[in-house]
Amino acid sequence: MKGYFKKKGEKIMTKRFGFTLAEGATHVAMPNSKLNFGFTLAEVLITLGIIGVVAAMTMPTLMNQTNGAQYKAAYKKALSAIGQAITLNVALDGANFADTVAGTTGKTDKGTDGDSVGSILNSRMNIVKAATAAESGYDEAAKTKIAAVKSETCTTTEGKETCTEATNAIAPDTFLFFNDGIMFSYKAADAKGCIKDDASGVPDAPCYGVIDVNGTKGPNKVVACDKDTSGQTCKVSNPTDIYPVVFYNQTVLPASSAAKAVLYGK
Repeated sequence: MKGYFKKKGEKIMTKRFGFTLAEGATHVAMPNSKLNFGFTLAEVLITLGIIGVVAAMTMPTLMNQTNGAQYKAAYKKALSAIGQAITLNVALDGANFADTVAGTTGKTDKGTDGDSVGSILNSRMNIVKAATAAESGYDEAAKTKIAAVKSETCTTTEGKETCTEATNAIAPDTFLFFNDGIMFSYKAADAKGCIKDDASGVPDAPCYGVIDVNGTKGPNKVVACDKDTSGQTCKVSNPTDIYPVVFYNQTVLPASSAAKAVLYGK
């Protein structure tokens, strides 16, 4: 510190600092104006390195969560859109999924004796493309995954739900692409008379299909539970884009434990 030394008998008033030099004091300490602030290069590099490591660890999780939220929202939208379309058709034409007949593979034309699933949806929704699996635009790996999708049949006993996977895959052969990018597929020959819980006693005969919430875009991965579980114990941390569905009457619902977990889970 620099200082100013008082001469003998001299009285000093330090106006700058607002105080009087005490009796007997010999000098006033002055602050050093040359103070050094900042970080060294090594400190900056270490900090940047730590930030990079943390980002590398957290970014994949954040990206998966963001994509999962988008897939979940799109899945809900797809179910709602198809449900609204069949409800509108009931209001205008009086026909629902239970009244359908088998259609032509890869087409949205009517069946020989009435409306097919494709013709009903085509009249109430904006379908930009109807195709067979070969014409769908999916790569071979995605087509294999979609062809292998299976539904589940669930029963509840004493409040506990148990689900059993179907023996046969849905094996869709008719692919409908909507203007919002969603794809809905089913097997044309099986998508007929889709009925359940009919008051007249007609045996249940629900139909099954597959929804891909973003069409041919990736990841083209079938939704699955986090662990090898089913029913109410199923949890899905990262929803994907392909879901099995069951449709009948005026209803479209998830057809697997994982699909239900995505739709109804928090």
